[in-house]
Amino acid sequence: MAPVPHRRFPAAASWPRLAALAVGLLVVGCASDRFPQTTFRPVSDAGEAINRLYGQIFWWAVFVFAVVQSALVVTLIRYRRRPGQGEPKQTHGHTLVEIAWTLAPAVILVVIAVPTVRTIFRLSGTPPAGALQVEVTGHQWWWEFRYAELGVVTANELHVPLGQPVALAITSADVIHSFWAPRLSGKRDAMPGRTTRLVFTADSVGTFLGQCAEFCGDSHANMRLRVMVDSPAVFAAWAARQSAAPPPLDSSDALVLRGEEAFRRIRDPGNHSCVACHTIAGISGGALGPNLSHVGSRTTIAGGTLRSDSAGIARWLHDPPGVKPGSLMPRIELTDDEIAALIAYLHSRK
Repeated sequence: MAPVPHRRFPAAASWPRLAALAVGLLVVGCASDRFPQTTFRPVSDAGEAINRLYGQIFWWAVFVFAVVQSALVVTLIRYRRRPGQGEPKQTHGHTLVEIAWTLAPAVILVVIAVPTVRTIFRLSGTPPAGALQVEVTGHQWWWEFRYAELGVVTANELHVPLGQPVALAITSADVIHSFWAPRLSGKRDAMPGRTTRLVFTADSVGTFLGQCAEFCGDSHANMRLRVMVDSPAVFAAWAARQSAAPPPLDSSDALVLRGEEAFRRIRDPGNHSCVACHTIAGISGGALGPNLSHVGSRTTIAGGTLRSDSAGIARWLHDPPGVKPGSLMPRIELTDDEIAALIAYLHSRK
């Protein structure tokens, strides 16, 4: 049998390149605090619980990695092929070793499983007394938030009060989605015909981004959400405005009046109209699209992909499928004057 040639370590000149590659891989795995959807800067009790659990699991993983890699390095060095060295002594059926490597992983798994199960039940269990109840429904491709106790229905922007427990009841109107606001909580699947639950209490005022985390079709990446954590006074004022009827139209504003007329009008061919799919308080409409009763007070439209300013609304009305591929809202051939009137009307619905 021909001798196996010795393998050489990389030349000294290769080490700088290998070091640069290792540093590059390390850097791309790092994220700055400026990134808005990090899970490592939680702003709720649920987010803190998840972050703490992750930390525990991470250090156990580091321990296992260190033990395994240390054993591997010792083995590679001690039993490497050298001239004149015979085959190492073989050991078979070492009872103590077999018991050790069976029990050690089992113990580690139990140590990890106990806090994991406790955290899961804590986040999806019975909400505490006084929790704000919100029904969350995923649609292709937008989120509906219904505050039954407050008489408020909105879309894509979830307002919650600082320091008050919030209980989300999450479901879907079509396919499986996943509700995820990383700084506030973990992921929860939204499944048609089933309800999953999530409980959290926010501890910081601000706007925190989220999105659907379960592939749900062409515009999955465009199904975004914002959680607005308000002070109790600001939240109460917001809820009062949202539950009230929108302000009456200004009869002297011809552009707004034309916008309302355009919103109501059925267009042929195709019988497409705004009112066929959307509801505004005082106008009986459909429920396929978001409720627009107070759309003028929202900061985004189109599943959180566009700002709700004039430019954003104009872009959306001009070509919805172009903004969100697969959008159920078709492209309606609106004139520039009609779009301008609809923008004025929608901005008046606050």
